[in-house]
Amino acid sequence: MALGLPSVLVGSWTDDDAGTGVTVVLPPAGTLGAIAVRGGAPGTREAAALGPTGAGTECHGIVLCGNSVFGLAAADGVVRWCAEQGRGLNIRDSIVPVVGAAVVYDIASPQSTRPTAEAGWAACEAASVDEPATGRIGVGRGCTIGKTAGRDHSVPGGLGSAVERSGDVIVGAVVAVNALGDVIDHDGSVLAGCTAPSSAARYPDAAIEAIPGFTGRGSEEPEQLERCNTTIGCLVTNARLTKPEACRAADLAHTGIARAIEPPHTNFDGDALFLLATGEVETRADLIAMLGARAVASAIRVAIAT
Repeated sequence: MALGLPSVLVGSWTDDDAGTGVTVVLPPAGTLGAIAVRGGAPGTREAAALGPTGAGTECHGIVLCGNSVFGLAAADGVVRWCAEQGRGLNIRDSIVPVVGAAVVYDIASPQSTRPTAEAGWAACEAASVDEPATGRIGVGRGCTIGKTAGRDHSVPGGLGSAVERSGDVIVGAVVAVNALGDVIDHDGSVLAGCTAPSSAARYPDAAIEAIPGFTGRGSEEPEQLERCNTTIGCLVTNARLTKPEACRAADLAHTGIARAIEPPHTNFDGDALFLLATGEVETRADLIAMLGARAVASAIRVAIAT
């Protein structure tokens, strides 16, 4: 089942030619949504509403999309799909879906095809209760990692998922790994990452300006390629949480990124995690945070192993 919960749907749309894609998570009615951002360069939608100071509680879909801010257009299609399915808030007889989104930067060129609202709709149509496909699919299609010595030394990232349990409590995670850093194993060894020789300058040991392949040195309009990184994801749980508890659990689940990526949460990563709580099981927020961190770390490792 999708991320360990029979009531959750996950689906992806992939554009192999453009090297980009969209992945959606669709929870059941009444699901509480939250977000926590630790990266310095995020691209998001509905982050204010789903954040700790936002009034929003119910969430009807999460979109993880490629193509940076252009990919956020896919969320419009998810909103339309949810409205047609009756998934949303009933406000003055109108169905108004709350759909959060986060992006990775995978733009190959200015001429690349961008995800559209139709891509978001297609990902919803493909969504099912089956275990989600992982690797170079959906939002993971154009992801790369290991860019601390420059993008020329990167290797493919991808989309990963994992589930953790404690008794009746379930926490699943789906994560797109497009990090600046390397993916590391439990013992700290590098599973996949930068291919540059050990003598090469690497961030953050060296300043970003000292690393070839970043910011378009010598041009009047720097390309700012150092900002093209992020790890984004969505956790789902059957726990019953308050909005503050859900936001804190999402924030602490970022510990999983720190366990599996080196360096994590840099100023040039847009790390963001959503959390969806379906509310069936009474438990403690700290347990969700612990299981969430484990699931995120495992999903990251799955993303590059698929």
